[in-house]
Amino acid sequence: MSAPRLTADRERCIGAGMCAMTAPDVFDQDPDEGLVLPLYGEPPADRLAAVRLAVGLCPSGALALRDAEPGASRGTL
Repeated sequence: MSAPRLTADRERCIGAGMCAMTAPDVFDQDPDEGLVLPLYGEPPADRLAAVRLAVGLCPSGALALRDAEPGASRGTL
């Protein structure tokens, strides 16, 4: 089973920072615009609980954690 993929829609992000506060080792914020900067395309397994929480807390719904599709490439964001 492959690791879940983390996606962040910077067009939808409002810069609330909930993700960076909830999982600071997975998310950062752009210093100029304050928008989300995911540090991983596939978050480490030991951080998935925090990532799921951050996804759920995102007020704009800009974050998603999806199961990788079979045969999909495994690049980073």
